[in-house]
Amino acid sequence: MRSPALRHVLTHLITPLLMCLGMGLAYMGAFVTPEPNHLPVAVVGAGPGAKVFAQTVKDAAGDRLDVRTVATRADAVHLLRSRDITGAYVPAARTPELLVATAASDMGATAAEKVFTPVAAERGAPLKVTDVAAPVADDPTGQGLFFLLIAVSIGSYASVAALGAAGAALPMRIRALLALGVSAVVAGIGALLAGPVFRLAHHDLAGVWGMAWLYSAGILLIGVGLHIFLKRWTTLTMMVLFVMLNFTSSGGLFGPELQNGFFGALHSFWNGAGFVEGVRSLLYFGDDGLGRTVRTLLVWLLAGVAVTRSPPPSSAPGPPGRRRRPPRPRRGGPSAPRSGRPTGPRRPRKRWRRRWACEGASVLTPGGRDPGPVRSARSAAGPSRTSCTARRARGAGVR
Repeated sequence: MRSPALRHVLTHLITPLLMCLGMGLAYMGAFVTPEPNHLPVAVVGAGPGAKVFAQTVKDAAGDRLDVRTVATRADAVHLLRSRDITGAYVPAARTPELLVATAASDMGATAAEKVFTPVAAERGAPLKVTDVAAPVADDPTGQGLFFLLIAVSIGSYASVAALGAAGAALPMRIRALLALGVSAVVAGIGALLAGPVFRLAHHDLAGVWGMAWLYSAGILLIGVGLHIFLKRWTTLTMMVLFVMLNFTSSGGLFGPELQNGFFGALHSFWNGAGFVEGVRSLLYFGDDGLGRTVRTLLVWLLAGVAVTRSPPPSSAPGPPGRRRRPPRPRRGGPSAPRSGRPTGPRRPRKRWRRRWACEGASVLTPGGRDPGPVRSARSAAGPSRTSCTARRARGAGVR
C-alpha cells in the first residue's frame, strides 16, 4: 500500500473489528442457548425409595443434572444457603415441594423448576415452590448486581484509557497511586448506585464498597501496567479480559451450571465472578463463601501490582538487528562545509567607513559615501570640547 496515511487508518480499524467479532462470540456463546450442564440438585429422603427416585431422575436427565440425596429438609436448606445445590425436591403424596434460592441464581431456580415440574405432574400433584433465599423487593430477579458489575467495570477500564493517554509522561509510581485513588472513587459511585439510588443493598454498604474497590483497583493496575507494553492494543486487551470473558463468566445472569464448560471454568477464578459472588455472600447468604471471593480479588490486585513493577521495555536491550543508525558523513569529506552554507568564492564584505560630523555625531556609511550633514542632539547645546579635526583623525579607519 503506497499511502502511509491510508495504511495508518486501516491498521487502527483492526481494533474495533476485532472487538465486534470478540463480543459476538463471547456473548452469543455464553448467553444465547443456556441449558443445564451438571446442574446440582438434591432429593430429600433417607430410605431406599428416595435413592431409587434420585437415580431415575439422573438417568432421565443424563449430564444435565448432578443428583444427590439428603436426609432431611433442613439439610437441603443448608446446602441451598451455602450454594452447593440449585434446587431440592421433597417428595410427597399430596403436595411435593421444590426448594430453591433465587438470590443465588434466578435462572438456576427456573431451570430446577422446569426439571421437577413434569416429575410432580406424573404423580398427579401440583408442585409447590419455596424460596429459601429471596432477593430484596427492589431487585426481584437478583440481576441488579450484574448491572452493578458493568457500571464499575466501565468506570475502571475507561479510567485506564484516560491514565494511559494523559498520564504517559508521569512516573509509574504516580500512575499507580492515581489508579488506586480513581478505583476508590469508582467504588464509591458503585456503592452509591447500589445503596441510596437503586437500593440493591439494604445493609453492608461498606462491604459492598470494599469489594468494588478491590475489583476496580485490580483492573486499573493491570491496565496501567499493560499500557507500557501494549500501547494502542491496551484497549482491545482490556475489552477481552474485563468485558468479553468477564461479564459472560460472572454468573450475574446465568450461573456456571447453565453454561458450557469454558465459561463455567472461568467462573471459578475470574475477578468478575469474585465480585458478584462476594456481594451476594454479603447481602443474602450471611458471608458464606466470602473469604474465597476476597482471595480471588486479591490475587487479581497483586497481579496488577506485579505488572506495574515490571521494567519498561525501553530499559531492556532492543531486538537483534535493530541498531542505531550512525550519522551520515558530510559530502566532500570531513573538511567539507556544513549544509546550508555557500561553497563558492566568498563575496567581499562592504567596507564601512566612519565619518565624523563636525557637530559631534558619527555615522557609518558604506563605501565612504557622504550621507550629508548630520546633526546630533549634543550639537544643539553648543560647540563640542574636541575639534572636528581631532575627532576625524581619531575615528578614521576601515571597519
